[in-house]
Amino acid sequence: MAAFTLISAKYHPLAMTVKFNVSFSNILVSIFILFSIGLTSCNEDRFSTNPSDRLEFSTDTLSFDTVFTTIGSATSKILVYNRNNSALNISQIHLAGGKNSSFRINVDGSLNEYNQFADIEIRAHDSLYIFVQVTVDVSDPQSPMFIEDSLIFSTNGVNQNVKLQAYGQDMEPLKNLYIQNDTVLTAKKPYLVYGYLAIDTAKTLTLMPGCKLFFHNNANLIVYGNLKAEGTAAEPIIMRGDRLDKIKFETPFPYNNVAGQWGGIYLLWKGGKHVLKHVNMNSGYVGIYFSNNDKNTLPRLDITDSRIHNFLLYGLVVQNGNVTVVNTEISNSSSYTVYLNGGKHTFIQSTIANYFNNSNVQPVTRDKKPAVMIMNLNRIAPMETVFRNCVISGSAENEFSLASRFMEQYNGIFNHCYIRKPDSLKLNQFTNIRWSEIKDTVFKDTRYDYIKNTYFNFTPDSVSPARGLADKTIASQYPLDLNGNNRMDDGEPDAGAYEWKPVK
Repeated sequence: MAAFTLISAKYHPLAMTVKFNVSFSNILVSIFILFSIGLTSCNEDRFSTNPSDRLEFSTDTLSFDTVFTTIGSATSKILVYNRNNSALNISQIHLAGGKNSSFRINVDGSLNEYNQFADIEIRAHDSLYIFVQVTVDVSDPQSPMFIEDSLIFSTNGVNQNVKLQAYGQDMEPLKNLYIQNDTVLTAKKPYLVYGYLAIDTAKTLTLMPGCKLFFHNNANLIVYGNLKAEGTAAEPIIMRGDRLDKIKFETPFPYNNVAGQWGGIYLLWKGGKHVLKHVNMNSGYVGIYFSNNDKNTLPRLDITDSRIHNFLLYGLVVQNGNVTVVNTEISNSSSYTVYLNGGKHTFIQSTIANYFNNSNVQPVTRDKKPAVMIMNLNRIAPMETVFRNCVISGSAENEFSLASRFMEQYNGIFNHCYIRKPDSLKLNQFTNIRWSEIKDTVFKDTRYDYIKNTYFNFTPDSVSPARGLADKTIASQYPLDLNGNNRMDDGEPDAGAYEWKPVK
């Protein structure tokens, strides 16, 4: 019998050939893939020398809002795009003004004191960030100065540029300043307040017409003496935050429209005599905090022809003080817009409106407090309250609250007013009151939508229940509304700080 040997398929020559062929094919495919990737990479890294291959930019002009001297701007950015199929080598990026430029650039995370950068590479279909800041040195202290420069890109012998523009304004910095003498601040140039600006007991801080106070984050005006801020219709006094730029959303909007940009005004002396006339203040933490712990000695505050708008907590707080508010708008706060507690309080031809939640940029939402709170339950100075020819409204169902132990005996007069309150108060103190109804349209615009570019306008609507509501005798004593319109022109004056006028 012939002997034979069974050869395992594992070692069969044919099987080995098949396995070898499959393995070799895989190697060829892998080499091809690697070669293709390398070829693609080489194509991407091969720099174009074609002058027609240009850069593109996110903007052709980068503009900054007014910048205060020595402070510097917020950082803005430019995106540089290479939309070509080959990489580009930018031989130079520089500012035309060089080292002496008011602008500074950061290219892809790098700084250079001469504002010059060489051999910057951008791969095909890629982009590059350039960050820009500006610091200005203004020689004219009163007028903003226009500053410009160009950011120049040199690629394959072709120069392209982006214009840079800014307005510089000189200012007077006031940092943690405690004033111990009578002091006058003028309109010669703006003041920038850091920390606090305080006035000593029994001393007077006077703000002249046109004076502008810009407050840094959390900065306050603290008055232990007297505040005399008397502007004019042509030259109002301005108090606001120091952010003059915009929040860079897809649709940019000003920081100045967002509550909480600075602190507020604190009037804290029991012997204080304060006057605010033609003062526009907005977008801080609290508008005016007028507080006194001595119920036997009451300070005085007169507010006329002013606007207190958009505060993160309160508009006006009065504790043990006498206040008169005439022809004034106090509007939009996340809590009480007006809080009255101790003293005599008189409001004439004024608008108190709280539509704080009707803004799509606020950092907080409004609480459930009414726009006007009259609190007569604490141990405070005797209270007396007068509202004539006023409008009290807002987005809440109830915007008016009177808290007193004996309501019928409360020392108050409320007449010829519009009051948003669903249930009328059946008290003798309230006469000729137009209580709110569900379908009332009180004002022209009660919303801020930065995308639609609409803003609050507390002028009465053409169908407003505030129209013709005012007592003519009272209105005739204050013939000009807050916009300078004569409220007596049609013989039917409106309640509130503004008079409706037909569109011409």
